[in-house]
Amino acid sequence: MDLINGRNDTRMIAPPGAINTRSGRTTTAFTRGADRKAVGQTIAAKCARPCLDSITGMLERIGCGWLVLNESKRLLEWNAAAETILAACDDSPYPPHDLSAALRSLIAGVPNHFLPGSLSWIVIRNAGDRPIIMNEEGVVTPDRSIILALLDRQSRTGPNPETLQKMFGLTGAETHLALRLASGDAPLEIAERSRLSRTTIRTQLASLFAKTETRRQAELVALLGRISVLP
Repeated sequence: MDLINGRNDTRMIAPPGAINTRSGRTTTAFTRGADRKAVGQTIAAKCARPCLDSITGMLERIGCGWLVLNESKRLLEWNAAAETILAACDDSPYPPHDLSAALRSLIAGVPNHFLPGSLSWIVIRNAGDRPIIMNEEGVVTPDRSIILALLDRQSRTGPNPETLQKMFGLTGAETHLALRLASGDAPLEIAERSRLSRTTIRTQLASLFAKTETRRQAELVALLGRISVLP
């Protein structure tokens, strides 16, 4: 029933190989279940690469290791940080072709639910401790790839210097100070290593507070940590 025009509008889809009674030619159904599935898979494949690149690029910027598994949980891709993190979790480093074994060793005995299309975080606390696994809700990859993010609590990464300068109009010296603070250095330590006076560092820090609209060093460092995900 055509609800707009108020008339019946039943359309028949001819099965494969059906004969058109007017032309005598063989016709094929325009849309079939298999065709729709193939089209869906093609669209998912085209969307998957940009999606994967976006997520793994973000993980790369914040210093995380990442691994991409297919729906059958077979390892497809990884980054250098993942190799480093997995190697550090065991006495002997694993070559790239043994990363799957290293991953299994890392999460052995830890409940995990790596669902197709999901993003899961594997948080590594201290050497010898079992990691914590947290799963994002919902599907993040259209081709049902599985992304595992390896977060080592001991590692730190800072924001992009150019991004800081564009966002807040920082000078080169202020940018350098911000990056050192983001890496965990104290102002007095920065002054000694940079061979600058404490007054100079305090002046630069005051300028950082003003330009970033923060009031305390802890607030500034927290802001820099959030900005580190930006390109």
